[in-house]
Amino acid sequence: MPNLIQSLQGRDLGHLRIVAGLWGMELVPAETDAALKELSAAILDPDQVGEIVDSLSTEAQSALERLAEAGGKMPWATFARQFGEIRETGPGRRDREQLHLNPVSIAETLFYRAFLARAFFDTPNGAQEFAYGPEDLIELIKHNKHKESQGKPFKLVASAGAISSEPPGRLANPKEREQPIPATDRLLDDATTFLAALRTGLEAPEMQVPAGMVSELLKTAGIVVGDVAQPEQVKSFLELSRLQALALLTKAWRESESLNELRLVPGLVCEGEWINQPRVTREFLFHLLEALPEGKWWSLPAFIRAIKDKYPDFQRPAGDYDSWFIKRLSDGAYLRGFASWDEVEGALVRYLITGPMFWLGVVELAKPEDNEFVTSFRVNEKQITSNEKAKLTVVSNGRISIPRLVPRVARYLIARFCEWELAKPDEYHYRVTTGSLKKAREQGLKVGQLLSLLARNAASEIPPAYVRALKRWELNGTEARVETQTILRVARPEVLDELRKSKAGRFLGESLGPVTIILKPGAQSKVLAALAELGLLADEVHEE
Repeated sequence: MPNLIQSLQGRDLGHLRIVAGLWGMELVPAETDAALKELSAAILDPDQVGEIVDSLSTEAQSALERLAEAGGKMPWATFARQFGEIRETGPGRRDREQLHLNPVSIAETLFYRAFLARAFFDTPNGAQEFAYGPEDLIELIKHNKHKESQGKPFKLVASAGAISSEPPGRLANPKEREQPIPATDRLLDDATTFLAALRTGLEAPEMQVPAGMVSELLKTAGIVVGDVAQPEQVKSFLELSRLQALALLTKAWRESESLNELRLVPGLVCEGEWINQPRVTREFLFHLLEALPEGKWWSLPAFIRAIKDKYPDFQRPAGDYDSWFIKRLSDGAYLRGFASWDEVEGALVRYLITGPMFWLGVVELAKPEDNEFVTSFRVNEKQITSNEKAKLTVVSNGRISIPRLVPRVARYLIARFCEWELAKPDEYHYRVTTGSLKKAREQGLKVGQLLSLLARNAASEIPPAYVRALKRWELNGTEARVETQTILRVARPEVLDELRKSKAGRFLGESLGPVTIILKPGAQSKVLAALAELGLLADEVHEE
């Protein structure tokens, strides 16, 4: 970062004399270079720096401290938004109007005292304009601050996004943490359901974790590629202990460059090809969590407000709030400018904490009694240690009830043999049908595998009639069929013969006897019309 001489290089003699006057000195040299050296030497006196800083307003001292905390530089857009702009004028107007005596902003106050300069620096996203303090001058300010704190280290933030050790926000009040929501590993059960649905070609049912997030997590872990579950990876994942499986998904999520939570925030629609850095945002939040007091509930609204105050540009390094096309889903309005921070950045922080971090067991949540909105959180210090030792139940009519903590690999395989019925919060329900068995056979699964799975994981003996039915189906296929048909019954066989010879004959199906016949699907009205033409009126009987 430029030092004081480099920062003042190029300034005219009049500007240097203004700086000198504000520092309580008079420049003797009439040449710019000589004046610059003399001014720099005088300013970089530790005692002099301390006196001038102390003479600044509280607001100006706060701005200078924020600059120092940021490692000496901040994106210009961020700094100017908080501390104002610097008027761009020529030497004539500057000297005539004596702008330095009537600054319009905190930024101007610091600029005319050489505490502040602006320049373009290279970043991973290209050259960006920054507000910065001359490096040697900032070091003196930090040194003085260190002495004032009597040995307590001055909290610094690296320019590339490191975080102050001071926790942002405040402790949650009793109302905000009235109703705790413990962290769980339910994500693993939803992942099992999702993988089974993917393999059977079914649409994933409603789950506690949104299917879109489950899919993205499995993709980041390499368990799903595109829309295809990878058999070996699926097997390995399901055979891990729940603790290991959750750790695998958490690690994949933290390191993912492709899983973009901003595009998953409910109520927002992201358009266009602009690029953000979701992994950087994730790590930013984890650094903030590290500063929170251990085991304490923290106010979520206060946490978000503190981020807005201290680190508003955490996901926009250049402070650019206009180039991303993000609109509100409810009315299609585009969310541009810093005025939309709460609806974009604020909503993203809330989503990350109440969504992925909660689903992965990183945090616990709490809310007021009878309120749907989460108002506090705390870092989860406990391991989530659910054991998969539950047993399933099978009844003779083919229905299978599988508690949540039956081994995941067993439920995954059993689900592929079955039709899925409505699940309860802690139990899944399935039913074996000839259709589901046919579909399983097409995937290379055999009835013997199903019987083996059920026997190993059932709470009691599988009903013998059910076992016989499955084995018989495997040998003989479907031996019975239940159908709903429309039946025509007439009074005499002659009526049926006459109907066969009419134009309605093509709508008649299988004969069930001399006076009874099945009608083809959708033919009822046509047969009734044909009977009317033959001079016969028919009764329509509907079962209730």
